[in-house]
Amino acid sequence: MRARRAATPPSAVPAEGPRARGALARMAPLAVTALYDEVALFPKPGLVSFVDAGSHRDMDGQTFMRSLFALRHYFPQMAVLGAQRQGFPALEACGLAAERRMLAATQGVNTHRGAIFSMGLLCAAAGAMLARDAAVSADALRQALLDTWGDALTARCARRSGLPGGVAAHRHGLRSASEEAALGFPVLFTTTVPTLSTWLDRGASPETARLQALMATMAVLDDCNLAHRGGREGLAHARNGATAFLAAGGMAHPAAMDTLRSMHTGFVARRLSPGGSADMLAAACFVVRLVRGAGTGP
Repeated sequence: MRARRAATPPSAVPAEGPRARGALARMAPLAVTALYDEVALFPKPGLVSFVDAGSHRDMDGQTFMRSLFALRHYFPQMAVLGAQRQGFPALEACGLAAERRMLAATQGVNTHRGAIFSMGLLCAAAGAMLARDAAVSADALRQALLDTWGDALTARCARRSGLPGGVAAHRHGLRSASEEAALGFPVLFTTTVPTLSTWLDRGASPETARLQALMATMAVLDDCNLAHRGGREGLAHARNGATAFLAAGGMAHPAAMDTLRSMHTGFVARRLSPGGSADMLAAACFVVRLVRGAGTGP
């Protein structure tokens, strides 16, 4: 495997280029809008929306909005740290501070811990990419993440997580969120983003493209939130349902929305919630908007 470049000390970082300055300032609206895109979508099997709370008893759509408001400054902070090529400890400290703000805003409810991790890393990678006035692409974003923090993220995987998703990953032999990040979010960049982009290019509505991307992600992701709630059986149930949905034509099927509503009811009955897949959908909305330019994304 090709050796990754070590993070450049902040003092050695050149001034941001003119294109970078404007792009870094856009990180907050891009990231917050992407998270809003996810919560506003319906029907999503088991997930919170503005229609209902899905499989959750401690949060609803308004809880998510309070969380989003609390996180609005976090994403540009991560982009600036990325532009400065700061080491992973600085990124982690910023993320932990954002978690504390989220929990204060939601009275202790975990609405966005996964998104703080994944979207925060993507904002940092965008900062590292844009500070060099590099051409913006999904591949360049992924490579910036791996080049700058790949080794640190790999080392982080050796830590035993006490969080529910990490515990479920270890118990069931799944790829954890930390491992996904260390590999440069392979499901995000090989499944979620391409699916979302392809359906948008075909002329699908943003909501249709997002639902298709969500189901494509559910079919392949080691969603540790599903495993935490339902074990291996719950994860298999979700994957099989998503795979069958896609095989039947996905969102192109005339009864697609009815099928998703039925799946949603079934997930709620089993208390299943594909939170990891939802994080990847929000991340994909962010990546596609970043690459296509503000106002032209999903």
